[in-house]
Amino acid sequence: MLRSELNDALKQALKNKDQQTLGTVRLILAALKDRDIAARGVGNCDGISEDEVLDMLQKMVKQRRESIELYAKGDRQDLVDKEQAEIDVIQRFMPQQLDEGETRVAVEQTIAELEAGSIKDMGRVMAALKERYAGRMDFSKASALAKGQLA
Repeated sequence: MLRSELNDALKQALKNKDQQTLGTVRLILAALKDRDIAARGVGNCDGISEDEVLDMLQKMVKQRRESIELYAKGDRQDLVDKEQAEIDVIQRFMPQQLDEGETRVAVEQTIAELEAGSIKDMGRVMAALKERYAGRMDFSKASALAKGQLA
């Protein structure tokens, strides 16, 4: 479903002559194609799953946020604006992100369900969160919350 949304967005951007959307969607599709080719190498002929596509999009957003920080330190507002515009396009294809309160509740519930009691259980907690909330949660924030509760 996400693949067809991306292809439709590409066609629409071409029709509307929306260069920003067109460029960003092409970047997404190129990354997706690379991952599909890599997946074929390990025997997955259908390409990567929806969850893996969402994970890829989340990583693309994270990369751009890191770039924004560096560009802001270098006083390059033009590049900050470009990266932010790409983030806005990428996020159109992602599900609604959990806010900080929802993330905190999800972490607490997962810890309770798994009966995690120490920092040794951190891996199990994060694996469960990634399985349940792929593409919808900032896992670096979730990791910090889980570490705080398990410590």
